[in-house]
Amino acid sequence: MDDAASEQNGSRTEGGEALPETSGDTIQSATAAWYAIWTRSNCEHLVAQQLAAKGFSPFLPEIHTRSIRRGKAALVRAPMFPGYLFVRQAMDKRCYVDMLGVRGVVRILEDGWTRLTPVPDADVTAIQRIVEADVPAFGYPHLSGGERVTIVEGPLAGLEGVFVQNKTNRGSFVISIDLLGRSVAVELDRAAVVPISSHRAA
Repeated sequence: MDDAASEQNGSRTEGGEALPETSGDTIQSATAAWYAIWTRSNCEHLVAQQLAAKGFSPFLPEIHTRSIRRGKAALVRAPMFPGYLFVRQAMDKRCYVDMLGVRGVVRILEDGWTRLTPVPDADVTAIQRIVEADVPAFGYPHLSGGERVTIVEGPLAGLEGVFVQNKTNRGSFVISIDLLGRSVAVELDRAAVVPISSHRAA
């Protein structure tokens, strides 16, 4: 079959391998990826529950934050990224439409079926590690650059991120989700991290 005939049949090949169809308003994702879902205010839990009930795999990371209740400060769990959660899915048009039909969903990032942008697996894995370790974490101004380091000790050993030194021997280890324009941080000793270049060289 020549190239013209191949295109007329809605598919084409490159290097002898079939490529996914990407015509019109349909896009097929052959493998599961993480996608970010933007929700209406205070609807993160509602959306996560509905997605799970539909058979999807949502991930709503939370952190402990201080809240004033009846005049007293208390620690409560709150979404790590207010207004957002993640879902892992091999996305197709049916799944996309099904997710948009969930009450409380604004959209799946980015904007529109043909512009979906997966969140890098490494970013979500880092967030999962922070949640599982149950270490104190806090929201941080979004960082798009800085000193890249690897944590070499403690429950988060192996994670890579940006280190911002704010005290003599301590600083903030920051993980950024660029698609959201949000970051989260944990406080660490400077001795717990090493520059990525040095760690890989070792």
